Amino acid sequence: MDYLVNLSLLSPDPELDARVGRAAVTIRRALAPELELVTGWVRQTFNAGWSSETTVAFSRQPASCFLATRDGELVGFAVYDSIARGFFGPTGVGEAARGAGIGHALLLATLLDMRVMGYGYAIIGDVGPSEFYERTVGATQIPDSEPGVYAGLLNTHP
Repeated sequence: MDYLVNLSLLSPDPELDARVGRAAVTIRRALAPELELVTGWVRQTFNAGWSSETTVAFSRQPASCFLATRDGELVGFAVYDSIARGFFGPTGVGEAARGAGIGHALLLATLLDMRVMGYGYAIIGDVGPSEFYERTVGATQIPDSEPGVYAGLLNTHP
């Protein structure tokens, strides 16, 4: 099921920024020289499909990939405009870094960037943790959205 987010209702969250800062994490846009490192980490930490989508996000100018880093190490990522225009995701945080608000901060930074780029709404495709998206950014279900853009996707799980 896909979800819709009204980007005009979002605003920066200084409290979240402070929480992530206390965890010594920086959220920033990815840079082209980081492509191999980031896509390799995404492949190893999550899966090849997400790594492919991250590669597409790096092909945008500016890159539509945001990173969470701590002490020069990658701990999370989020992308948009990779599976289709106006779509957020995939996104993920390494297991050891979860619970510090990093996923929420990546989500918000990415969606706010989408708004700056001219989008009024964002689609979160094939939502996993729906309660998280509903609570953090007011996402709502899009009826009849399954399988949507994912129809006919090659089986990546043999």
